[in-house]
Amino acid sequence: MASIFLPFFSAYLMLLLPLVVAQSSAGDIRVGRSIEATRDAKPWISPSSDFALGFHQMENDKDLFLLAIWYYKIPARTIVWYASGTKPAPRRSKAELTADRGLVLSDPRGQLIWRSEFATGDVAFARMNDTGNFVVYGGGSERLWESFENPTDTLLPTQVIQRGDKLSSRHKESNFSKGKFQFQLSEDGNVLLNTNNIVSEFFYFAYYNSGTGDQANKTNSGYQVRLDEDGSFYVLRGNNQRQSFISGDGVHYEDYYHKVTLNFDGVLTLSSYPKNPISSNGNWDVRTTIPDNICITGFNQFGSGTCGYNSICTLKPNKRPQCKCPRGYSLSDPNDEHGDCRADFMQGCEADPQSYHQGLYDLDELQNTDWPTYDQEVISPCSADACKAYCLQDCLCSVAIFNNGKDCVKKTLPLPYGRQDRQVNPIAFVKVRKAEFAHRNPPDISTVCEKRDRNSLTVLISVLLGSSMFVNFILVGVLCMASSFLYHKRVTRNHSNKNGIQSSLCFFNYKELEDATNGFDTELGRGSFGIVYKGVIKSDSRDPFEVAVKKLDRVVQDTDKEFRTEVSVIAQTHHRNLVKLLGYCDEGRYRMLVYEYMSNGTLASFLFGDPKPSWNQRTQIAVGIARGLCYLHEECSPQIIHCDIKPQNILLNDYHEARISDFGLSKLLGVDQSFTNTAIRGTKGYVAPEWFKTVPVTVKVDVYSFGVLLLEIICCRRNVEMDVSDEERVILTDWTCDCFSEGTVDALVENDAEALTEKMKLERFVMVALWCIQEDVSLRPTMKKVLLMLEEMIMVAPPPLPCPSYMLA
Repeated sequence: MASIFLPFFSAYLMLLLPLVVAQSSAGDIRVGRSIEATRDAKPWISPSSDFALGFHQMENDKDLFLLAIWYYKIPARTIVWYASGTKPAPRRSKAELTADRGLVLSDPRGQLIWRSEFATGDVAFARMNDTGNFVVYGGGSERLWESFENPTDTLLPTQVIQRGDKLSSRHKESNFSKGKFQFQLSEDGNVLLNTNNIVSEFFYFAYYNSGTGDQANKTNSGYQVRLDEDGSFYVLRGNNQRQSFISGDGVHYEDYYHKVTLNFDGVLTLSSYPKNPISSNGNWDVRTTIPDNICITGFNQFGSGTCGYNSICTLKPNKRPQCKCPRGYSLSDPNDEHGDCRADFMQGCEADPQSYHQGLYDLDELQNTDWPTYDQEVISPCSADACKAYCLQDCLCSVAIFNNGKDCVKKTLPLPYGRQDRQVNPIAFVKVRKAEFAHRNPPDISTVCEKRDRNSLTVLISVLLGSSMFVNFILVGVLCMASSFLYHKRVTRNHSNKNGIQSSLCFFNYKELEDATNGFDTELGRGSFGIVYKGVIKSDSRDPFEVAVKKLDRVVQDTDKEFRTEVSVIAQTHHRNLVKLLGYCDEGRYRMLVYEYMSNGTLASFLFGDPKPSWNQRTQIAVGIARGLCYLHEECSPQIIHCDIKPQNILLNDYHEARISDFGLSKLLGVDQSFTNTAIRGTKGYVAPEWFKTVPVTVKVDVYSFGVLLLEIICCRRNVEMDVSDEERVILTDWTCDCFSEGTVDALVENDAEALTEKMKLERFVMVALWCIQEDVSLRPTMKKVLLMLEEMIMVAPPPLPCPSYMLA
């Protein structure tokens, strides 16, 4: 009987076998399978669907993607591993499992972005495991590469940190390039949290030490850091003893997901998330943080801690740090709340021409606040009042710390490791400039105009009061006429004149500006349509103030139109990175514009002069120009194309902050327009290629010019230099392309030690510039995107190669 059913049973087994094999290989990825970087791309999912590997779309740039592993069942995507954080993948990039190189990430042109590195072996398959570990297998199930052995910022259950292994923080929450914090198990068995120099990877002094190193008996030192599936997090020592990072809290964590993450702010967190969605509040619950208070834990002579220089760290209820600037200070980068703070005023021995006895400064008193390093001088014993006086009288003192009720410590900028906490005893006295001596805003010239009008009327009234009754009777009519005239004159100024200039600008006659400029004797520079002179506007109601008077000395066809356009446009623009127009003259053949005076001249003089400006100054100037252009392109109505962005049209104020000037070449776009066809405008070397083609001209011409200017700012040299020794360096754009393609961008700033210490920032700025000067207009980013890339709000993908050709015309 059995012999009858045997053939049927065998056939049944043959049918069942593929199903059994398919089930056992769930989560396996065959050689040749790939995922394309698009928003709807399907990831590779583990058998239990707990984890997925695929492309994560970047928050701030929808055209860039990150190859990553995340918790698949948790609604808010929680990334636990990622590849190539410094070089996100452009849209349509591909992740493919190959037979010889394992998992390979390449851009749409097939150029390699990242790959799984292993010594030797042929790839058989890969698997996204239920532990969150992605493994590339060879023949015989040999593990060739796995994500657990190449951690980023997160440790998962069953994953092990061996001696020498480390976690590295992100640069920011949404920026996956390497940050300045590291968690590692050192060779001596101690678990350390360090800050480090991102470029050199030099470790600074640890701000946390587990104390698991045993010098007397090294066999008992820590040799592994483990996170178990039940949520236990500990150091395993050589004698198999556990040293736990967290004590039990009576909660059974078998039904939870667990992770340990080194956050971008340097805090290591052990977090849990319930596997049952019903009991979840949608957030990860933090079970412990290391250190317990990062604001007051550890400091050393290098780095700035979790907050930037001159900043103050306070602890939030979730034990994560919050950074803030003292009063009178603001963030160097407004988009980086953990960044450096800079004073909003000038201070120092050279910046203060008046004596300190005249009271230039106030002291802002901050309780429970300290900057514990970088002492300039200690005075002991000392009272609080004496401590304040000592700092006010010292032009080098920026902060005074009154400690233990007797010691006074004077400090100079920059100051790291600022903290404010109940556990901190000292009182900080921060020197801030009084409002009346602070940086003067552009003058409110309307008060000058109104004062002048009132003075005219006062003179007339004085004549009346000093005359006979008969004369007074006659002059009453004149007074009425004069009042009416001055009223209509004021209305005209505040609304529109005969040329259609609508603004609240002050109108000057030729004689007033001739007197203000002392007969136009001090020339500041020559612009597109005339010469700029230095002048001084005097007023009875306020101190005299300096101005720049642009005299339009070329009377050609359409000059009237150009003048009216320029005045109308500039009068409606208000931005800190644009030069402010204060008034104008339109009298007969004389046409002049009155601007606020920029004390530090043009960017050309500053950039190409001697000594060279610092790297930090140059990058701040570049960002300032980008902000100004972004305002002109994105926020003005109508939209403005500058058309002549170059160093000579960038002016610098007292603080070397960039101001865009010269809108004489501006073109306006109506609300229903996106381009304009016009004659070629601009300056040789900065003109976009589309000017020479029969294609529409858009705001992207300014983006091209900015790209050339950005390279000049980076390299501190002109875009064309014929006297260089190396012929390949004559044209800056070509040389930059060569350096970038060869991986030698250091050569662009070879003698600039400050720039070389910020190699990642240098590469980012170079890539942004190369994107800007693409010949294909569609490839150039908008100025808004340029600004976000410069400020590191979005990632920068490598620009297309070969680089664009250079336009000399």
